[in-house]
Amino acid sequence: MADTVQQALRERLADDTTAIVHDTGTWTWREHLAHASAQASVLLSLVDRDRPVHVGALLGNTPDMLHAIAAAALGGFPLVGINNTRRGDGLARDIRRADCQILLTDPEHLPLLDGLELGDVRVVDVSSPEWADLVARTGDLEPFREVEAMDPFMLIFTSGTSGDPKPVRLAHIMVLFAGNNLVDRFSITTDDVAYLSMPLFHSNAILAGWCVSLCSGATMAPATFSASNFVHDIRRYGATYMNYVGKPLAYVLATPAQPDDADNPLRVAFGNEATDRDIAEFAERFACTVWDGFGSTESAVIITRDDGTPPGSIGRGLPGVAVYDAGTVTQCPPAEFDAHGALLNADKAIGELVNTQGAGFFSGYYNDREATDERLRHGMFWSGDLAYTDADGWIYLAGRTADWMRVDGENLAAAPIERILQRLPQLSRVAVYGVPDEHVGDQVMAALVLRDGTTLTPDEFTEFLCAQADLSPKAWPRYVRIAPDLPITATNKILKRELKAQGPTRGDGVLWKHRGGRYEPV
Repeated sequence: MADTVQQALRERLADDTTAIVHDTGTWTWREHLAHASAQASVLLSLVDRDRPVHVGALLGNTPDMLHAIAAAALGGFPLVGINNTRRGDGLARDIRRADCQILLTDPEHLPLLDGLELGDVRVVDVSSPEWADLVARTGDLEPFREVEAMDPFMLIFTSGTSGDPKPVRLAHIMVLFAGNNLVDRFSITTDDVAYLSMPLFHSNAILAGWCVSLCSGATMAPATFSASNFVHDIRRYGATYMNYVGKPLAYVLATPAQPDDADNPLRVAFGNEATDRDIAEFAERFACTVWDGFGSTESAVIITRDDGTPPGSIGRGLPGVAVYDAGTVTQCPPAEFDAHGALLNADKAIGELVNTQGAGFFSGYYNDREATDERLRHGMFWSGDLAYTDADGWIYLAGRTADWMRVDGENLAAAPIERILQRLPQLSRVAVYGVPDEHVGDQVMAALVLRDGTTLTPDEFTEFLCAQADLSPKAWPRYVRIAPDLPITATNKILKRELKAQGPTRGDGVLWKHRGGRYEPV
């Protein structure tokens, strides 16, 4: 069995089954990898081999991006996935920070580089006749090196939900570990079609989508995610498998249901961060299996949702995954609940998700020793995610470490409050976060996005909260904003730092304030 993506792709060089299906054409694996090999050969002729051989890709979910991924793997150098939703100095900083010598782009993304200071980075338009001519005339590929299992396959930036994105070294072996796992779990074969609509510059698309095709030979259908076109895309590509991250299931479920929604070829949707309600409704509406797990971009903490996972839990961790108190560096005790299910010992039970066995598959952030050392402390990997466990070892997320709120002298975490608010039938998406109290500490604020065609009054919301026996009175939001949408990253994760910066006084939508036991419009 192959130990690297480079070896796994070589095994498909003579494969005449379909590799890519797209509006612009269809490629067999033989055709796809021949083009990728030629592209790799040209790129290696242009780089300075005495510097890091890093090639960036500022591309969308297109065959060009798939060619670039395969080219780097076959050529024995890492591809740098550049977030195409970044702009200005942030975009330029990402490209320079990853030491890109060459940046592959296309006419859609080329204007994003106007006026940016990129130094000596060579920008290549992969749609240009000049590039096509170079690729057509190149010789056989001589790889830069024969890569090893823990060598970086890609540099992938974190989502940036809690700070500037950092480039993670994604090892070759991790891609194969994830791909073979998923292929076995879902019985993926060459007859399957993987719908790749999550950004291919991000780890979810690689470790939950692209790797499945690599390890099975399934066809890849690259696409740009659209909630309104979702069912149409699944049908026209014949997609049987899809990956997701963040809130795409909620976006799809917010579209009007149709009587024939279940008439589609989709078998499996695999991803993370969907709510229990969205998982159940999506599975029923589209007649498929939804399997939700948890994994950080760094690939050091992996949690799987097994049969019997309790409501609200994300599952159980692989060996070494635990919840620790960052101050005492000791394992947190199990959560205790009252008769209504309310968490009684949040201060003690909630801690940070760690891998006690070390870094796992995490190879460190590129060119950032300080950030790497912050993640690897006391011989463990510290994820930055808050969580707690119940007496049976099931894990429940409580938010990011920045999601702690100090309300009236009590520590509250955002995620448990969000899970309770998600019971509201009208709700599509929710974010809970702290805003400064006028005296000391924080007050809870919630931004709600309602499902299309639904309404919610302050009295209805008050009545709903009164009925939630497991919601502490201190956890009732002081402020509620009924918003048209929430700010998100390119990977559909809610940007709470933007909501916090808006506070109660800024932002779109209608604002309510809790006064005297009820909510009133402000």
